[in-house]
Amino acid sequence: MQLESLKIRKAQKEVRLWVHPEGQVIGALFVSEQSEAHQGQEQPLEVLNRANPFVVVKRRKPDELRFYNRASIIRVSYEENEPVHTHKDTTVISCELHMMDGSVLSGQIRETLPADYSRLFDYLNADGNPFLRLVTVEETLLVNKSYINHVRQTD
Repeated sequence: MQLESLKIRKAQKEVRLWVHPEGQVIGALFVSEQSEAHQGQEQPLEVLNRANPFVVVKRRKPDELRFYNRASIIRVSYEENEPVHTHKDTTVISCELHMMDGSVLSGQIRETLPADYSRLFDYLNADGNPFLRLVTVEETLLVNKSYINHVRQTD
């Protein structure tokens, strides 16, 4: 009974990870039921942008827990529980991410950014955040900035 009270309640968020050199991994990230930064459940971006070098992934096949080095995760894709809405204070930047493997990821960055720090260049250089969020037509991508070759802003 006492040990049960020490557990931190977490939910599983289904994701697909592209991990170097393993390839695609299907499983789930563990997210807190309450975020420290906002109301509601913690977002996968918050999990990946923590300072810890490893992240816990519950794999589907094989069915096991693995601890992946954050630096080896190229990108993560998942479906939002709710559509990503654009509020009046949200900065929307359409862009293409040209990855080191030659792939091109197209979508929008939709973040609340300070007015004096809302350019694409500013967002890419944000301190302490190794991953950025890119919203595409099909899904949300969390992309490791260290695997991006260059970025091009689009209309």
